Amino acid sequence: MAQEMNQNTNVESANNDKGGFLWGLLGCCVPIAGLILFLVWKDQKPKTAKAAGIGALVCVIVGVVYYILMIVLGIGIASMGM
Repeated sequence: MAQEMNQNTNVESANNDKGGFLWGLLGCCVPIAGLILFLVWKDQKPKTAKAAGIGALVCVIVGVVYYILMIVLGIGIASMGM
């Protein structure tokens, strides 16, 4: 009986799981929230979890690229003697 209810809950969750741009946007704006949502929802709502996780990952990657670019430009400008 409990297994039947669990299967019904999983089917209902799968039907309500549409992913969504806004969850990805939330993950991008607040990466730690995106990571937490990904970890919490990865089994119950895989599409929504993936959207939040990708948003968080994009934010972190853009931040790392930005800092590397600023370091390279800063070293380049400093080496030119400006």
